[in-house]
Amino acid sequence: MAELGAHLTAPPADGGGGQRPSVFEAVAQESLTAALRPALRHLAKVLAESNPGRFGCLWRWFDEAYAVLELLLQQHYLATCSASFSENFYSLKRVPLGGRGQPALAAAGLPKKQHWQSLLLLVLVPYLKGKLERLVASLREEDEYSIHPPSSSWKRFYKAFLAAYPFVHMTWEGWFLIQQLCYILGKAQHHSPLLRLAGVRLVRLTAEDIQSLERKVPVPASGQAHSIKTRVQSAARRALGGIAFSLSSGLAVSVFFLQFLDWWYSSENQETIKSLTALPTPPPPVHLDHGEGSVLLPKLKTVCPLCRKIRVNATALSTSGFVFCYRCVYSYVKAHQRCPVTGYATELQHLVKLYSPES
Repeated sequence: MAELGAHLTAPPADGGGGQRPSVFEAVAQESLTAALRPALRHLAKVLAESNPGRFGCLWRWFDEAYAVLELLLQQHYLATCSASFSENFYSLKRVPLGGRGQPALAAAGLPKKQHWQSLLLLVLVPYLKGKLERLVASLREEDEYSIHPPSSSWKRFYKAFLAAYPFVHMTWEGWFLIQQLCYILGKAQHHSPLLRLAGVRLVRLTAEDIQSLERKVPVPASGQAHSIKTRVQSAARRALGGIAFSLSSGLAVSVFFLQFLDWWYSSENQETIKSLTALPTPPPPVHLDHGEGSVLLPKLKTVCPLCRKIRVNATALSTSGFVFCYRCVYSYVKAHQRCPVTGYATELQHLVKLYSPES
């Protein structure tokens, strides 16, 4: 049995030059990329909950901020190492498909077409996929609690969308699974369809690649006078390169810490966390600093602070403990991402419906 599975970890020689990475290396570098986003998202959430006024916008625009961060990071690594951040971390590089002879050194960079295709697929596809998944989750929640009238055309549209999404998702994941199986069996040059769309494949870094990366230094500018536009462009490139290098260095050092955070806050580990960090329930806020846009509490405890009427379908916010009508608080949190009374950063998942014994 060991002999039959040995090809999964063996380093087969690639006909186009260089050694093809094993499927474990390819999947490991993808797992590293997938672990960074949830870890940084949790960090942004903690900052937003600790100081909503200063870091609330970071939480609301996290996807866009992360896309810009990833754009700078991947651009830096593709330009200097011919690889993404995670691929370079595992000593891999990208080479164009169909290339004859020995591939170019990693420090030389990718051809222009493959470079921009790789950058687009590395940044845009995860961003759109994450947005689509959150949209589906939001629509499912709205459908569960019947926020829209049953006869509306919008409800009919997203009912059809929700029915079709599982099949689209299954097709997408099946495409990747089939590609990985073909890669394991040696029938494909790449383990991911996105690599084929980018027109590249992965190979291991050689000793010459490592030496070229170590020797690579910025080319000094010539003594000729440059125009102001050229100087500004050069300064902007150096600034962006410095930012990307700082981000990449920081991520390389903290990557294992981020993976630990991802494991620590995973759903499988929540019971362990609760047992280790169990604390008594804190009392409700007594003195509230009512900022601009804050809602005043009504004198009657059965009245919703938003609509000022008797609560219907009582729902509490787990971030603050205050109770509202479900429709009122759902609409408010969806629009403002905070508690109406305390201003604490809040999401729709923090809504907790309350049920009385009579119901």
